[in-house]
Amino acid sequence: MPAFGGTLLVDLRPKHIDAWVGAQLAGGRGRTTVHHAVAMLHNALNHAVRTWRLRYNPAKHSVPAKPRAAARSCWTPDQAAAFLRHNTEHYADRLTDLFEVMLGTGMRRGEILALHWSDVHLMDRQLYVCWTLTAVNNGKIHLGEPKTEASRAWISLSPRVMAALQRQAALQMAAHPEGRLEGLVFARPDGEPLRPQWVLDQLRKRTAELDLPKIGLHDLRRTAANIMIAAGIPLAVVSKTLRHSNLAITVDLYGHLLKDSADDAVKALASALDRADAEVACPAGRSARHGFGKAA
Repeated sequence: MPAFGGTLLVDLRPKHIDAWVGAQLAGGRGRTTVHHAVAMLHNALNHAVRTWRLRYNPAKHSVPAKPRAAARSCWTPDQAAAFLRHNTEHYADRLTDLFEVMLGTGMRRGEILALHWSDVHLMDRQLYVCWTLTAVNNGKIHLGEPKTEASRAWISLSPRVMAALQRQAALQMAAHPEGRLEGLVFARPDGEPLRPQWVLDQLRKRTAELDLPKIGLHDLRRTAANIMIAAGIPLAVVSKTLRHSNLAITVDLYGHLLKDSADDAVKALASALDRADAEVACPAGRSARHGFGKAA
């Protein structure tokens, strides 16, 4: 690290790390970024302690508290549909199809930008996620493995998503000298990856044109989850579709979207108890149903 690179490991003290943290925050660096940086330094110094290169970890008490995540919003089904219609009617470009695929599959931003034609199987109505794209400081593009092992999985494609991918396939085959599909599904005219920041800027521009709630690219994934949950899809199926490593992650991230489902559940519970009470209160009616009533 430039801040500590010239300091001998044994000379590093908590005051050096605390001073760096203070300077970063005073300079306008985000608290989340500073938290991640110091947490990484803390882990590295823990390794030095485990290998007997240090007697104690000077960053042990210097990791700032992780800021509370800001409340994120997502669109209703009507808002999402209006956004997709607006794109189709006024743009009909590669981002129109990209947004359709994102909302129709719940794929992450990096996954959709790293999607290759070799991983799209239109005949089987499936695609395979095995790459993700990241931009370092909004600059250098890096292709790597997905976020988790569970993220490497097959995704089923709806008719709408199939149509979007087929449109892109037709455009790229027409532009290719030999009519082949190769490289990235969503790319610049020269075949290079789309810049995440440019895609985000376009999302916000097109959102503002409809006066929809402002959201980020990852919120399209949240919107997909919201639509599935609102449609009554079991949470376990939603979790599998979003490729979370376990159901607990889905509950933690999207459990608040289950409010209406929770209302329905407690109402059903109350109704069942009311019916049980009614049967106890009317034993004659129950006896009649079993053939024990008085003869006519």
